[in-house]
Amino acid sequence: MKQGRALPEVLKELQHQNNMKQDFIGPAQAFMLEPDGRTFRIRHQNIGAEETFGTTDLFHRQVGSTLGIPAKYYDLMRQQKPELLAENVNSWFADREQSYMIRSMDYGSGRVARALLSDRYRRIDNLEVAAAVLPLFAGKEEMEVVSTEVSPNRLYLKIVNKRLEMEVVPGDYVQAGVVISNSEVGLGAVSVQPLVYRLVCTNGMVVNDFGERRAHVGRAVKALEDSFQLYSDETMEAEDKAFMLKLRDTTLAALEEARFAQIVGRLQESTQARITGRVQDVIELTGKAYDLNQPEQDSILNYLIQGGDLSLYGLSNAITRASQDVDSYDRATTLEGIGWQVATMPETQWKEINSHVS
Repeated sequence: MKQGRALPEVLKELQHQNNMKQDFIGPAQAFMLEPDGRTFRIRHQNIGAEETFGTTDLFHRQVGSTLGIPAKYYDLMRQQKPELLAENVNSWFADREQSYMIRSMDYGSGRVARALLSDRYRRIDNLEVAAAVLPLFAGKEEMEVVSTEVSPNRLYLKIVNKRLEMEVVPGDYVQAGVVISNSEVGLGAVSVQPLVYRLVCTNGMVVNDFGERRAHVGRAVKALEDSFQLYSDETMEAEDKAFMLKLRDTTLAALEEARFAQIVGRLQESTQARITGRVQDVIELTGKAYDLNQPEQDSILNYLIQGGDLSLYGLSNAITRASQDVDSYDRATTLEGIGWQVATMPETQWKEINSHVS
């Protein structure tokens, strides 16, 4: 499992970010991209006040998606004709009747618009998620926080119950865990998924099939009367409290022994599916099916050969081991999920991949 930062460091960063955040909402007609293609403004039409932001790549991607501007054309204008990009963006915003949420962060050098979201986007922030679930494990010797990180896009908390342990094959022990993730910028729901922690090589496998997600969708949020800054009314605060209680329950459920036994049973089945096709072809076809790039495929092949387990289980372990070598924690966690998907792929798909001969 890829290691992120230590938990105290992550919590310190979450608190810092919480102090630096500011959210705004307003009608699309009040939004404007400057001709430099980098500076974004929102203007309060009644009192003439303005808010000015720098922008991120994700923010631009969301603007393009919201306005229906093809990504390839948007990027070309951004790189070569920023004034044309501004003209396009501003023209489309001027025709919109909707309101949108701007999520911003002060990074020290100025405020940056990091996300453009619907006015129905439900703000479930990383610090709230951490504050809700971490006390469940505090002071419990059997519980270990094995990896945590907060990337520009997501928070991850990966926790293992060292006392809930089973064998996949003789001598190959795995422990039950849970991964809680969240995105504040519209890149995914709050997610609680079981985690399998393999002791022989400290691989982590995110179990996609048994998890739960909660989308960031709620009632349309309100703006203060004389500015774009948001506030939460009592009803929203009550909904947030109920959601966090549900999040705690879901987190504990992910660590139930019966669920863990089901997961281990699925992995035991994958040990019986042997690789009979040409190994390089199996890796290549798996890569195409699960969007693995060439360096990742090369790394997976290397670890598969090193492990010597030419089964579907061995292939999935090679994928989760390769996840530790990628730079991006986001991508590493994605690969941990792909490891489970590969281990439990439908039989017909495995036959097609496994029977291919160059």
